[in-house]
Amino acid sequence: MARVLSLSRCVSVQQPLRLAVRSMSLEQRAREVFAAAVEAVQPDRVVRQCLERSGNQLKVGGQSFKLHHNIHLVGFGKAVLGMAAEAERIVGEHLVRGVISVPYGIQETLKQHGKEQMLLSNGSRITVMEGAKHNLPDADAQRAAESIRQLASSLSDSDLLLVLISGGGSALLPAPVPPISLQEKQDVTRQLAAAGATIQELNTVRRSLSLLKGGGLAACSQPAQLVSLILSDVIGDPIDLIASGPTVQCEMWPEQVWAILERYRLSSSLPASVTEVLRQAGSQTARLGATGSADETRVLNAVIGSNGIALERAGRRARELGLRPLVLSPGVCGDVRSVARFYGLLARFACTPVTPGQSVPLPELADQVLQLGPEVGVESWDIMRTLKVLEDSRDETWGATCLLAGGEPTVQLTGKGRGGRNQELALRTGLELGEGLGAGGGQGPVFLSGGTDGQDGPTEAAGAVTDGGLAAEAQGQGLQTDSFLANNDSFTFFSRLMQGKRLLTPGLTGTNVMDVHVMLLPPPPTYTKSH
Repeated sequence: MARVLSLSRCVSVQQPLRLAVRSMSLEQRAREVFAAAVEAVQPDRVVRQCLERSGNQLKVGGQSFKLHHNIHLVGFGKAVLGMAAEAERIVGEHLVRGVISVPYGIQETLKQHGKEQMLLSNGSRITVMEGAKHNLPDADAQRAAESIRQLASSLSDSDLLLVLISGGGSALLPAPVPPISLQEKQDVTRQLAAAGATIQELNTVRRSLSLLKGGGLAACSQPAQLVSLILSDVIGDPIDLIASGPTVQCEMWPEQVWAILERYRLSSSLPASVTEVLRQAGSQTARLGATGSADETRVLNAVIGSNGIALERAGRRARELGLRPLVLSPGVCGDVRSVARFYGLLARFACTPVTPGQSVPLPELADQVLQLGPEVGVESWDIMRTLKVLEDSRDETWGATCLLAGGEPTVQLTGKGRGGRNQELALRTGLELGEGLGAGGGQGPVFLSGGTDGQDGPTEAAGAVTDGGLAAEAQGQGLQTDSFLANNDSFTFFSRLMQGKRLLTPGLTGTNVMDVHVMLLPPPPTYTKSH
């Protein structure tokens, strides 16, 4: 089995809680925590933390590789340009050549956002190929994939292939098995998706029709040593799903693929080229050539950046800001309406005040949170652990708790407005907080949702910050929240609310490990009996 590492070098930074920190509002602290999460997974940073050069040795996660002008580099994904720039700085003269496939226009966009450190230097040995407009495979991306395949196929057993992978890599590495055309492959996967196929089923079919996915790139590169550095944008960091697993061996039999196609009644309407490939193939690895599958002892896959790593750093920053960090889960998913309800219930559980002679209905709230867990991708164990900490914090003097989570919820599109899942989640959660607690103005819980790539949907914002006073603020400005939600127009809503002050606008970050959710939960007011 190929070696898989998850790398994160943590440097603890202890700072005294200065008066300036104590005077910060909860909203300011939430923004600081989010910024720390994004900084922790910057492409250059994560590469620098996992790649270490010592003389003629390159160290990756405890493994050492000899350097003698034998490094070749390929990459594909939205964050790969910054990863490649840092990798080239580290290996220096030992890099022979490289090819990376990146989104169309990314170099110019990074320049406009002042991200020069993520650009290749003059005289770089790496060729940059842009493609996949609108995040869809196209002819430019296919030419890049062919260049990557040719480079990998030319290596010897004395070479080391450094593979850089990030989110968006699948669309930037299209290599259909001849005679299948790119359009034919896209048509098959599009029909499957429209028929309701799961992501696992889509990946099975997609990999069976690709030269490079499902371990194809690893097979092409043998007998060279292969080291892949992966910036994960998938819940749970499954390396066989990130960019469809080009460096992860995955045998698939034609019977599996036919079963999926027949399940969705597509087997009789396939292009002749797809039928030909499936009938001729034994397993995917046999189709890749006489060399068979890649020697997995020569493959090292390392996850160097993930949502979990971002949350870990966010938690340390929260502690520096005088907050009690509590990581819920890096795998929140499901419809934003359910996710907002879930966070609203957690806030009520943590912050509802207790008056003498009355008790908060904690068991009832806890049951509702647990029932929602499966809908939002959070395990019962994680919920029970979180509820225990929140209940205990009522009797302690820690101050506000910083609840941290990540993932990728979904939005049901019913309108044509401008927005994204983070802004809609913030809007819906703000309404939930007001309904359950009714506190605003920095007195009650504060919620932030932001995309780590800095762009939430087709907008200039990454997300938004909100609290229980949202509904009253909107009403005071004549903004009808229901209308904005029905039109999926959360960006317009937050742009008008308080002149856009609640928007989260870090700009393009150059990375992507899904979304980060930050909910600051102040302790509930306490009352004493009067005599």
